[in-house]
Amino acid sequence: MPEMTLLGWFHTVTGILALVSAMYTLTKYKMIALSNASGKLYILVTVIVAGSALGIYNQGGFGIAHWLAVLTLAATTGGVIMEKTRLFGRLSVYFQALGYSSTLLFHMIPAITDFLRRLPVGDPFVDSFDDPLVVGFHQLFLAIFVVGMVIQIRWLYASSADSAVSD
Repeated sequence: MPEMTLLGWFHTVTGILALVSAMYTLTKYKMIALSNASGKLYILVTVIVAGSALGIYNQGGFGIAHWLAVLTLAATTGGVIMEKTRLFGRLSVYFQALGYSSTLLFHMIPAITDFLRRLPVGDPFVDSFDDPLVVGFHQLFLAIFVVGMVIQIRWLYASSADSAVSD
């Protein structure tokens, strides 16, 4: 595995900041939104992380991590559009949650893959993308994402029902 570049370190540190701010935001507010400071921080840092990922070519070309960065930018853009325009009316909040929350999955796939392929230094846990450990983590993160989305959608539905009753 090639040495980490300055851009790689910047990308890694900002990625950790993004994940911490997302976990805080989801724990406190149950969804990511521009209407709170931690959600705004997560979205801003996520765009920076995805943009910096597009400049990292230590695997020899445009690869899956770059596609995940493109998907992250698209999902973030979709989330912002849903949040700001309410394009699909009351369903927009669900698409907003899907867009913003999917970026967490898109962060975690390359993060765990790079971690397992780099550490421990000199004798990494895995040496290929299709190693069962890598695949297992990807499946685990997908399962966590699906469960998290179900919980989030149920919370959003209950919140909209509560606000309809109080109106």
